[in-house]
Amino acid sequence: QLEVEVTDISGKTIDGPVRLDISVIDQNDNRPMFKEGPYVGRVMEGSPTGTTVMRMTAFDADDASTDNALLRYNILKQTPTKPSPNMFYIDPEKGDIVTVVSPVLLDRETMETPQYELVIEAKDMGGLDVGLTGTATATILIGDKNDHPPEFTKKEFQATVKEGVTGVIVNLTVGDRDDPATGAWKAVYTIINGNPGQSFEIHTNPQTNEGMLSVVKPLDYEISAFHTLLIKVENEDPLIPDIAYGPSSTATVQITVEDVNEGPVFHPNPMTVTKQENIPIGSVVLTVNATDPDTLQHQTIRYSVYKDPAGWLEINPTNGTIVTTAILDRESPYVQDNKYTALFLAIDSGNPPATGTGTLHITLEDVNDNVPSLYPTLAKVCDDAKDLRVVVLGASDKDLHPNTDPFKFELSKQSGPEKLWRITKINNTHAQVVLLQNLQKANYNIPVSVTDSGKPPLTNNTELKLQVCSCKKSKMDCSATDALHISMTLILLSLFSLFCKSFP
Repeated sequence: QLEVEVTDISGKTIDGPVRLDISVIDQNDNRPMFKEGPYVGRVMEGSPTGTTVMRMTAFDADDASTDNALLRYNILKQTPTKPSPNMFYIDPEKGDIVTVVSPVLLDRETMETPQYELVIEAKDMGGLDVGLTGTATATILIGDKNDHPPEFTKKEFQATVKEGVTGVIVNLTVGDRDDPATGAWKAVYTIINGNPGQSFEIHTNPQTNEGMLSVVKPLDYEISAFHTLLIKVENEDPLIPDIAYGPSSTATVQITVEDVNEGPVFHPNPMTVTKQENIPIGSVVLTVNATDPDTLQHQTIRYSVYKDPAGWLEINPTNGTIVTTAILDRESPYVQDNKYTALFLAIDSGNPPATGTGTLHITLEDVNDNVPSLYPTLAKVCDDAKDLRVVVLGASDKDLHPNTDPFKFELSKQSGPEKLWRITKINNTHAQVVLLQNLQKANYNIPVSVTDSGKPPLTNNTELKLQVCSCKKSKMDCSATDALHISMTLILLSLFSLFCKSFP
């Protein structure tokens, strides 16, 4: 759009200004261009003729209202050319690419490759020979349908496994013509017969698609030396409606179990028995029983001690009778919660011999075989003390009730016209020692006896050492400045006690 005016030589306007419109007429100087690539389309194998795969669209910068930008599309080249050189057709006006072959020819498994490349031409001027052209490549991928069932490579597989062993015993191989990257190829295995005890399992190897058959419960040769399994294979994805699984999708596995020399088994295990502690040496504890699972072999069994922490037991190697070789002691550190545990071996005569282990728990019943102990054994008091309660004595016993408390506390008889101390029961386990008068600074031995409640009862005669000290300004001086004060009566009682222990 221009404005034009006429002026004279002096610059005076003679005419105008007048608007002048100039129209620029388009020439076909721009080629069609494909700007949205790469162009990739997908179509499933077996799709009906005329199935749309993708759309190709080109752009032309010329005037859209003229033939200069009127585009027409054409397929220049198809790679590969099999099974037909014209697998696809492109709508010349819309650019839609559709299939033109029958579903039978659109079979991924019979193609050289499941990928086709089309060179697409876009020509302006409505496709006339004088038009300008542009090209692009369309890649078409043929998708897989599950139209081929998996098939075992053979009808029967063989496997051998030793009894008592678990793990993979054989890999079952299958073939499948479908795409390995899809569920149409991936196999799922099922044991459909021969596994009533659930001794076998089968899983798919994700890399090879093989079926890994495993023993998950150990097999017993003596029960069955042979097993026959019927196994079927299917795909993760369902087959298309007109395809079915055939006989080749099942196979038989023949499994042979090899005999192994198994160790004897104790019955029961663990074994339990209850005995009193302190039973005589040589007492029979138990006769164990072990049997050999190898019933088809005639083997003998011998017994031995495996673990006997305290060294209290021995076992007859032939008949399995366990007897004591020492005194059983419930208070031993080898006894936990009144229970002593020992282990024994049963060894068969196989080559090589096999061994089984049995556990024996002996519950020990308590016997009154421990005298009570007294604490403390030392007490201190000031010679001018106002509180003459010297000490609280306690007693303990390693035995169990009723062989422990209540305890009986007593003082040996004191000589002289006046008594110096007395003992008073506080409760079942404690007693109070009280001075009856202040004593001179010295060391005194107070004979005390403590008796448990067992039947028969046991008595512990001990001495409480009493230190009478001088106390000044809250300081206690217990240095022995005076002679030891102990009556002749106490000495005689101690000698008599020792005499009684020496000659029961």
